[in-house]
Amino acid sequence: MPNFSLDDDVFVRAAEQFPTPFHLYDEQGIRGRARRLKAAFAWCEGFREYFAVKALPNPSILRIMKEEGCGLDCSSATELTLAEACGFSGEEIILSANAMPPEEYAQARRLGAYINLDDLSDIDLLRKNGGIPPTVCLRYNPGGTFSIGNTIMGNPGEAKYGFTLPQLKEGLAVLKSEGVTAFGLHAFLASNTIDPAYFPGLSELLMTLGRDLAAEFGLKFAFVDLSGGISIPYRPDEVETDLEAVGEGVRKVYEKVFPEGGVGIKTELGRWMTGPCGWLVTHAVHEKKIYRDYIGVDASAVNLMRPAMYGAYHHVSVCGKRDWPADHVYDITGSLCENNDKFAWERALPEITLGDLLLIHDTGAHGSAMGYNYNGRLRGAEVLYTEQGDYRLIRRAETAADYFATLDVDPAYAKISPKR
Repeated sequence: MPNFSLDDDVFVRAAEQFPTPFHLYDEQGIRGRARRLKAAFAWCEGFREYFAVKALPNPSILRIMKEEGCGLDCSSATELTLAEACGFSGEEIILSANAMPPEEYAQARRLGAYINLDDLSDIDLLRKNGGIPPTVCLRYNPGGTFSIGNTIMGNPGEAKYGFTLPQLKEGLAVLKSEGVTAFGLHAFLASNTIDPAYFPGLSELLMTLGRDLAAEFGLKFAFVDLSGGISIPYRPDEVETDLEAVGEGVRKVYEKVFPEGGVGIKTELGRWMTGPCGWLVTHAVHEKKIYRDYIGVDASAVNLMRPAMYGAYHHVSVCGKRDWPADHVYDITGSLCENNDKFAWERALPEITLGDLLLIHDTGAHGSAMGYNYNGRLRGAEVLYTEQGDYRLIRRAETAADYFATLDVDPAYAKISPKR
């Protein structure tokens, strides 16, 4: 069920302080989820969550993660720079390679981060850019479909990521010759699953493979990185993943494969950690009735791309009208010159009047982070609703000066920039 943990009054008061549209994040909710995850895997001494920076790359959020004992999963030089600025270093960081520019390996090595290699060619790039550390992680792609019982969880054979099994063996042989003494295995085989069997099934695959490869190559199997993939209940008829059942299922696999322990577990749960703790707050500003009834809001796909990009469902509610009957049907739209700039299609909602405050739920991951500037639209602010019940601006809204800033190489910039 979409998150209704905050009263409508919280959003109304926020909208009195900050112009819409903006994303609001619940600090208490984020901390609670971090602690719940840690408790679910408390049985593993070597457990750590590495929050996926790409989900919500805001320093205030990343510092919360650090205070809660999490590391960071980074996938670019900019994310590494952000991690360093927020006080992360060494084994608190994982760099997940993906057609990585060589200099980003060097930056990660300077920080002492774990390196998660994606391809055989990455070994040579790492050697030449920072050097190969004693412990390296490798991303595995088993190909085909990933199934548990009769349920297809994902289609790794269609994914661009990871080593095949023969490539894993070739890579480990090369890495051992380069002085590597320990390795981890990583895989991301399904996305947006709320099935609690996913992580235990993935664990059995990776743990068994890691154990066998360690014996074959005379290397230490240091950790298994289960990455992400655990989703959140975006739709009203979906139930939240039973995280405690997930942790218990992984424990049973772990104790079967590693009865003596000694192997760490890492996760990279961006969506699960922050997704339900964010809302896009927007006002109804336009109404149109043609073949359908449309409500235009002051947000657009610039602020939340997922519905336009994937047709993804995000729940919509109207502040002050939670208990009203959903007896009107609307498309909720933004202002871009794109027909897919919609947050909802033929959605049953209470009657909406201009000026109503709408909440688009579960935008705390891959929401603001995926923003862009099509049509010259500017991205909105990010606001933290603190544990103390206050509001803190943690990213200001963009201005025209931000949009034009990279045109400073052109003479026209002097005429259009508000700074000149």
